[in-house]
Amino acid sequence: MKVFGVVGWKNTGKTGLMERLVAEFCERGFSVSTIKHAHHSFDVDQPGRDSYRHRTAGASEVVLASSERVAIMQELRGAPEPDLQSLIARVSPVDLVLIEGFKSDLHAKIETHRQAAAKPLLFDQIPNVRAIATDTKLDVSHPQFDLDDTRAIADFIAGEVGL
Repeated sequence: MKVFGVVGWKNTGKTGLMERLVAEFCERGFSVSTIKHAHHSFDVDQPGRDSYRHRTAGASEVVLASSERVAIMQELRGAPEPDLQSLIARVSPVDLVLIEGFKSDLHAKIETHRQAAAKPLLFDQIPNVRAIATDTKLDVSHPQFDLDDTRAIADFIAGEVGL
């Protein structure tokens, strides 16, 4: 599977770009999965639901399945957070896995940057940033794309990963 990432500070457009890239690559006929890193505790389950009750009772893994989707929730219960390669290995085969976050990992990535966020660029501090998607012109040697030019960014990613 081909892997490419989107990284950047909070409120710089990562999730919006991810959403548009998924739609763009799917429109081009590719299968796409995503992996997103969260820096905080999160819960995809709802209190009172059967699956929530199973998990809070102590289940290490709860599989919720219907004719529409399957969700697998795993509780780490003190075990270390899985690394990106382990997570990628769990994904069913697709043409492209888009990664949001995991900025310190070695996969190729594009950085998002918004002038209004007033945050410094990360490309010189983290590995394998290949380009920057931004809402302003930057004085850097990396390729730059308009943050809203999804087609051009997807073309760049496709070229980088060989799709």
